[in-house]
Amino acid sequence: MVHWQSMLKDDLVDWLLEPNNPSVRYFTLIELLGKSQNDSEVLTAKKDIMLSGVVPKILAKQEGGGNWDAIDRFYVAKYKGTVWQLIILAELGADENDVRIKKACESILKSSQEHKSGGFSAWFSATVGGGRYSGIIPCLTGNMVWSLIRLGFLDDERVKRAIDWIVQYQRFDDGDFLAPKNWPYAKATSCFGKHSCHMGAAKAMKALAEIPVDKRSNEIVGTIKKGAEYFLLHHIYKKSHNLSKVSKPGWLHLGFPLMYQTDILEILRILTKLGIKDDRMQDAIDLLVSKQDKNGKWLLENTFNGRYQTNIEQKGEPSKWITLHALSVLKRFYD
Repeated sequence: MVHWQSMLKDDLVDWLLEPNNPSVRYFTLIELLGKSQNDSEVLTAKKDIMLSGVVPKILAKQEGGGNWDAIDRFYVAKYKGTVWQLIILAELGADENDVRIKKACESILKSSQEHKSGGFSAWFSATVGGGRYSGIIPCLTGNMVWSLIRLGFLDDERVKRAIDWIVQYQRFDDGDFLAPKNWPYAKATSCFGKHSCHMGAAKAMKALAEIPVDKRSNEIVGTIKKGAEYFLLHHIYKKSHNLSKVSKPGWLHLGFPLMYQTDILEILRILTKLGIKDDRMQDAIDLLVSKQDKNGKWLLENTFNGRYQTNIEQKGEPSKWITLHALSVLKRFYD
């Protein structure tokens, strides 16, 4: 049996535990060292997330209504609007009990969620309030459901309706099926066509994987199985009808945070979080291992730095976030 640590060029846990990145320290304690949420080190790290680093810099720019930028520019203000800040705050482990976090979640639920269907829209409807019916897109819905669950809104009825939207409407077609012509498929041809959008499928799966096992309905479990098979059919990043070709070279460049995009590391994180270990993941696992630098660290290869509220790490340099996520994937896949 292969042990995950045998693939590493160096032991990087001490580097990840350094106090200059409290978020990485927090997740390292939990994901790599297996400490509980009640452990004193974990509690201290969680508290530090709100006191130093990226999170307090983002929250310092929040406006009174809980949003960033104009309230109706929550999505189009890339990557400074409320949608994008929620994704980052959720990725960084921001405290769900903080009043500013709660205000941000309420802001996006009121401005982006389409009240009838539960999906999340890229545009605000001034006539009825909430998200515009015609602007619902799967990657945004998946991202917002995932973020809201991470930030303490799993049991909120509005989030439950958004989960239902994913279960009802998310497709995992592979070029051999014509999507229905009715809503929401008629206009969202780039999201739902003969081949489903890989990024939208990834965000939907990311959201469903965040739901605790004991709270997954049979319908949620069924959707997860469909989504998992979709990505396994592609060996994560290849053309399913020609496995010698890469679907999109950009998915091989590892980034953090990914916003609406995806890459092989994110998809591997989702599948291994779900406990999936399949031979069709091996090519992506091997590629991930090969991306270590000479010191055993992974580099930040893809970033939107310069467009965030505040920069996160530096492109081309060793990334604690990419390294943490890579180690977590290897640990879950091989243990």
